[in-house]
Amino acid sequence: MEAERNFDKKLLSVNEVCEYLGLGATKVREMLNSPTSTFTVRVGRRVMANRTLLDEYIDKAAKFQLQI
Repeated sequence: MEAERNFDKKLLSVNEVCEYLGLGATKVREMLNSPTSTFTVRVGRRVMANRTLLDEYIDKAAKFQLQI
């Protein structure tokens, strides 16, 4: 049985966001590359998500029924 992944990290990679949210890589990259994204962090050429800000974004989207 595979151990559950630890999401205590502050920054999540594209693959980690996919696993964390249960979304595909295409949708996650679309979200991260959106000019309106408030949770995207660029580290060199890598695109990552700030987990705390991502959680806030998801909560806000659910509360106001925004399209992700």
